[in-house]
Amino acid sequence: MTDNAMFEAFMTLHRGLPRQGPGSDATTRHLLSLAGPLPRRPRVLDLGCGPGRASLLLAAECGAQVTAVDLYEPFLAELRSAAGARGLDGSIRTVEGDMGELPFPDGSFDLVWAESSAYSIGFDTALDRWRRLLAPGGALVVTECEWTTEEPSLGGRAFWDRHYALRGRAENTAAAVSAGYAVLGVYEQPASDWDEYYGPLAARADAADPATPGMEQALAATREEIAVRAEHGTEYGYTGYVLRPTAVLS
Repeated sequence: MTDNAMFEAFMTLHRGLPRQGPGSDATTRHLLSLAGPLPRRPRVLDLGCGPGRASLLLAAECGAQVTAVDLYEPFLAELRSAAGARGLDGSIRTVEGDMGELPFPDGSFDLVWAESSAYSIGFDTALDRWRRLLAPGGALVVTECEWTTEEPSLGGRAFWDRHYALRGRAENTAAAVSAGYAVLGVYEQPASDWDEYYGPLAARADAADPATPGMEQALAATREEIAVRAEHGTEYGYTGYVLRPTAVLS
């Protein structure tokens, strides 16, 4: 089995799901409210947009002109279809690309948005590389998985240390300030945001054909992730950070 076969199997599990990470429309709206006033038709960059649940909400509810970026074209196709069905074709542009290497000029956006996606390049890297994209007065909204306890269990650490080294809120807040941002707001996402993601994903996993190339491994990884959340979910969670650049860094 190749790594590509497992990747395709993993993406097959996720195609057509409403979300590709923990979240909810209520959380998106709350984070938006923390960002402060926006222009009448704000320019929004949605990074790691997946099927575009946040893109659709931002376009519909705050009149945003959204540029939605993802590496996986089938997710972008889902977003284009959903935008067309809702009459938002003219408000959402999709771009297949790497969120770590973005082609947009400095100051192109009033709002840079990244729900459940910054981990793919790392929180600190995201803060550094995305800052230049914000227009004066613009805001970055980014969610990050982090420890919510001072002493995570060995089991919780064993899982996350293999996949993505978590930090606590104090460390992440300090990283944001060090990167040249003012913290406008911090929001700990509720446990129900995880249910919105894992509920449909678990149902999809139960219906999947394990004989598909790479699927047995993709299912094992998915079920382990869900089981770890069930056992250790009080130890970690996603937190939304709403940030605004301060003085220009040298």
